[in-house]
Amino acid sequence: MIHLTIKAEQQIKTLLSKRQKGIGIRLSVKTTGCSGLAYTLEYVDQIQQDDIEYAFFGFMVLVDPKAINYLNGLTIDYTKKGLNEGFEFINPNERAQCGCGKSFTV
Repeated sequence: MIHLTIKAEQQIKTLLSKRQKGIGIRLSVKTTGCSGLAYTLEYVDQIQQDDIEYAFFGFMVLVDPKAINYLNGLTIDYTKKGLNEGFEFINPNERAQCGCGKSFTV
């Protein structure tokens, strides 16, 4: 299961509205960084046959099935801290995170 905070939902809706197309976002992980894995988000215009689908009010979050073991239970938030803002990933499966916060280990 993937969870979104209200702030994250609002931000995704805003981004999709500005883009003026798309059905949602795709969430996955890629191998990178000093801890091994990093989260990826991308716009989605079409559902792929093997996508795992989560419906939210007005959009979809699609998850790469290869990544679901890393992402199950994940909560996505949208935060503003000083001049920095962006999505924050709260993952109960994480065992460690690199110092810069860009990559993680499960």
